[in-house]
Amino acid sequence: MREVSPHIITFGESMALFMPEGHKSIERAATLEQSFGGAESNVAIGLARLGSSVGWFGALGDDPFGKLILKTLRGEGVDISRAKLSGEAPTGMMFREHVAGRLAVHYFRKGSAASRMKPEDLDEDYIRGAKLLHVTGITCAISEEGRRTVRRAVDVAKEAGVLVSFDPNLRLKLWSIEEARATLLPLAADADYFLPGWDELKLLYDTDDYAAVKERLRELKAVSIIKGMGDATVVLEKESETAVPFYPADQVVDTVGAGDGFCAGFLAGVMKGMSPVEAVRLASINGSLVVQMRGDWEALPEWEAVEQRMSAKAWVER
Repeated sequence: MREVSPHIITFGESMALFMPEGHKSIERAATLEQSFGGAESNVAIGLARLGSSVGWFGALGDDPFGKLILKTLRGEGVDISRAKLSGEAPTGMMFREHVAGRLAVHYFRKGSAASRMKPEDLDEDYIRGAKLLHVTGITCAISEEGRRTVRRAVDVAKEAGVLVSFDPNLRLKLWSIEEARATLLPLAADADYFLPGWDELKLLYDTDDYAAVKERLRELKAVSIIKGMGDATVVLEKESETAVPFYPADQVVDTVGAGDGFCAGFLAGVMKGMSPVEAVRLASINGSLVVQMRGDWEALPEWEAVEQRMSAKAWVER
């Protein structure tokens, strides 16, 4: 009997993460906390906590970091049956610190197991059996092979009638804007849901004229979710345009992971049958809860916490 795929599938690079306690620089820290992070695995955990059926795959080193990542994802309820541990390449690493009040991230991912993923590594039937495939531009940026792997995964999904969600997650430390445009804009054209930030759109379309950008987005078949338009998220759907205000956070502790939390909330809403506007409202609540705790994925909320805010239920502390 053929195995049943999760409803949502995503893949990419997850890396070991090290950071000083508190808002310190690495240079002046005596100890470093250990965790891990990756846009796609963060989204997968966020989806699982919201009650979605989700799978993540990627290549990790057959080392303590790779094993920790897989054990944690499995424990969070994410299907990792297609993830692989490589004995030939390591798990990538990143170090995060605060310098002069600003967040700085240092990557050690060149030659990582994830950067060696190839189209031939895909379990295409696993993708065909899903309802939605979520990909990001980060996997495209880490290597040419990663780029081809994302392209093939999207092609498989489209051929099978599987919905495609695409977050460009533009990282100009990894490639030039010209390289990014050549790869990311065609992927946006093939997506059913396109989730860029306003700052990313200005770079991708080389203009800060919203009317011009909107005209380009109207040419896509995708529902476009534009994050960071002032204090709102804009939903462009066919001929409609709706601005959804940010859900206010009681306190902001750490903004890392907010975008992944937003994405997880949106996709969970879509899978629950919500309209794009309703799903963005859910996503906004999810993102606002993430920024009130520290960590890449640790602060991602459970469905009950989000549902309480959606229905304005009172919080019962004891």
